[in-house]
Amino acid sequence: MSAVTREAVEACLRQFTDPHLDQDPVSAGCLREVDIQGARVAVRLELGYAAGLFKNGWAQMLQMALENLDGVDSAQVQVDCVIDSHQGQAQVPALAGVKNVIAVASGKGGVGKSTTAANLALALAREGARVGILDADIYGPSQGIMFGIAEGTRPQVKDQKWFVPLEAHGVQVMSMAFLTDDNTPMVWRGPMVSGALLQLITQTAWNDLDYLVVDMPPGTGDIQLTLAQKVPVAGSVIVTTPQDLALLDARKGVEMFRKVHIPVLGVVENMAVHICSNCGHAEHLFGEGGGEKLAAQYGVELLASLPLSMAIRMQADDGKPTTIADPESQIAMIYQDLARKVGARIALAGKPAMPSIEISED
Repeated sequence: MSAVTREAVEACLRQFTDPHLDQDPVSAGCLREVDIQGARVAVRLELGYAAGLFKNGWAQMLQMALENLDGVDSAQVQVDCVIDSHQGQAQVPALAGVKNVIAVASGKGGVGKSTTAANLALALAREGARVGILDADIYGPSQGIMFGIAEGTRPQVKDQKWFVPLEAHGVQVMSMAFLTDDNTPMVWRGPMVSGALLQLITQTAWNDLDYLVVDMPPGTGDIQLTLAQKVPVAGSVIVTTPQDLALLDARKGVEMFRKVHIPVLGVVENMAVHICSNCGHAEHLFGEGGGEKLAAQYGVELLASLPLSMAIRMQADDGKPTTIADPESQIAMIYQDLARKVGARIALAGKPAMPSIEISED
């Protein structure tokens, strides 16, 4: 029986691709420790994104592969998730209590952006991250409804300076809707809206967040520019439908984020296909393949493609989005995969590879 070497262990690990990083764990810089004690091998990997529902299965798969190596009697693989702070723009001060800010945006309304933002936040929380969501759509805030927060609920004020975010389904939530009446329209000019957003995001006492998801208003105006210039955004997610009109506006969103040096993490395509609940017939009501074409045009990833589903709409309206209302459903699994991919893209964009430690028997 030949002696086990570090090279053999690494070669074995390189045969497996992390589906969220699109790299093997060695090339992705996830390998932290290799401990070889005779015929026993222990490996520790560190993922830079939230992956609580994935890491145990990933560890078991790699462990089984290592146990089949020549000279190995037993193997142990430990996978940890360690989320560091990243930001896209230079010279923008960090946001207190927040490691990573994710902007969820669209060029136009009606494409399911707010529903995507809510489910993304909840999916990240299910993966074990500490998560908050900011409803930056000052004119039409909706996250309070989606998170089941009763109308009239107000945040507490700390030290006469800080808003304490409300909490629902394990996510910290802040919205202009918590400070106004639901029936009162925000008849404000652009500079007033931008000032309100900046106050809302910087004067909220976010409590040790790994990710803050910002539900952006549609368009590419004052609010988007304020966010880009004043808030350290780690990356953006563009939401669209396959419809040509939606794709046209989504392109403007991609171009805007690129101009202000915020990484575009990828594209989410909503309403991709409708499946008849009676006969099962699939029909592309808003066109086909638009999200994939948009992603290919800008060299980014199509992070998720979701169907036109009544369940998504009803569950959001009921204050329990799909991710928590039906967590084992196929749609919820798409949102979980989206959350892991978004976290992985942020980690890849901003984190250099770390050296690994080898411990061998003398």
